[in-house]
Amino acid sequence: MATAGRTTKLNDELIVSAIGFGAGALAEYGAVDDAEALATLNHCLDLGVTFIDTADVYGSGENERLIAKLLADRRDVVTLATKFGIAGSPAALAAGRRPIRGDAAYVRQCIDESLARLQTDVVDLYYMHRRDLTVPIEETVGAMAELVRAGKVRHLGLCEVTADELRAAVAVHPIAAVQSEWSIWSRDVESQVVPTAAELGVGFVPYSPLGRGFLTGTIRSAADLSSSGDFRRTMPRFADSALEANLAVVDVVKRVAEEQLATPAQVALAWLRYRAESLGVASVPIPGTRRASRVEENLGSLSVTLTPAQLIALDAAGAAVAGNRTSDLTSVSAGRE
Repeated sequence: MATAGRTTKLNDELIVSAIGFGAGALAEYGAVDDAEALATLNHCLDLGVTFIDTADVYGSGENERLIAKLLADRRDVVTLATKFGIAGSPAALAAGRRPIRGDAAYVRQCIDESLARLQTDVVDLYYMHRRDLTVPIEETVGAMAELVRAGKVRHLGLCEVTADELRAAVAVHPIAAVQSEWSIWSRDVESQVVPTAAELGVGFVPYSPLGRGFLTGTIRSAADLSSSGDFRRTMPRFADSALEANLAVVDVVKRVAEEQLATPAQVALAWLRYRAESLGVASVPIPGTRRASRVEENLGSLSVTLTPAQLIALDAAGAAVAGNRTSDLTSVSAGRE
């Protein structure tokens, strides 16, 4: 397809595929067959989606072990990103307790454990998954910089940091990318973090770029949520007081998709591409899926050309989103700005 092989320069030294793949989707929402998961991952690489994102916490390490099977034959074509920082036992995480660690000893421990699970000798992009507020960010990034000098990591990234935290980190070592939630439903990063990243020449990697399930078509009312047993029930954006307003955004996205002869997911990703360009930041979203066909669909968003009128309509819809994107704002940049 025409979009295959397109790349984006996140910073001066890190060039990745223009669409990435969030591999957490293969681990976070229930078991998935390894053969099916590997087929999806290999399809990504066949299409030129070579920027693969995982984390040590996904599946309690099992997601990294899955990625190792992909790397065994195709390490040379993968730009590999993983993360550290969310600690705790699987039981604690399942109960919603997510202790965060960013001390230097933990950074060194985590990279060695990830490299062992991934069965590789270097990670292309290593992220601090969340900010440990008990540890100066200079200590965390300083320890990460040691990993670069040791040849275990090529580039550094930070997840869900504020503009001030990003500035402090860049003063210690170059940062290639910030990863935060960003979509037409989650735009808080546009006020400070994205402009600062643009100013500093740091790329941006939006996770959940399709709005955490708004485009799946399975949740159209509060009744759907109450019967689903889904984690979204606890999120403010899906509360009764906000759901109707946020589902109205889905209607606008679908209307534009009909005009474009595209899918709603493609329109949502295209809007994000235009928005990043307007803010002057290099951006590569990492939508996740279990289905190989969805990878091709997401890649097709690069061919969608939105009209000025469509952009105005989508921007207005996104500006009317109600509710915070998480119940614990201290864990994301929006709660600490």
